[in-house]
Amino acid sequence: MKKYLFITLTLFLFTSYSYSAGTDPKPAKVKNDYAKAVESIKWAKKYEKKGKIEKAKKRYQKAQELLIKSNKKKPLQADTLNYLGFTTRKLGDFENGEKYYLLGLEIEPNHIGINEYLGELYVVTNRIDLAKDRLKVLESCNCEEYGELKEIIAGTKKSKY
Repeated sequence: MKKYLFITLTLFLFTSYSYSAGTDPKPAKVKNDYAKAVESIKWAKKYEKKGKIEKAKKRYQKAQELLIKSNKKKPLQADTLNYLGFTTRKLGDFENGEKYYLLGLEIEPNHIGINEYLGELYVVTNRIDLAKDRLKVLESCNCEEYGELKEIIAGTKKSKY
């Protein structure tokens, strides 16, 4: 009986070690520059909500640098241009932020994120009629971005530039 128990335990331990010593069947994904930028933007937004503006700006700057690299590797991707516009705007450069958004809309005119963020930029730069044009594009999307932009235009919700 002890012999069988010993053999069973030995086999169990051997198989456990042999599985753990092998390679992981799901190798870790290597994040590309775009994915790293999106992660950095998420952190920046969290810092911004907590009032840690300098930390947020550093994260937006890092994200912007990664997005520029990503755009060089895979140019003219609407999502990349959306976030390039967003980070550029968050860093206070409204003129170039607008250029990125408009370029993104040339590629994908109904892009939800671009239309919302460009509308916010227009509100902050006192071009309410242009913001309302962006809102019209979002009217049929049945998305939260429509409601958020509508509130910002109405002045019931503040845009953080």
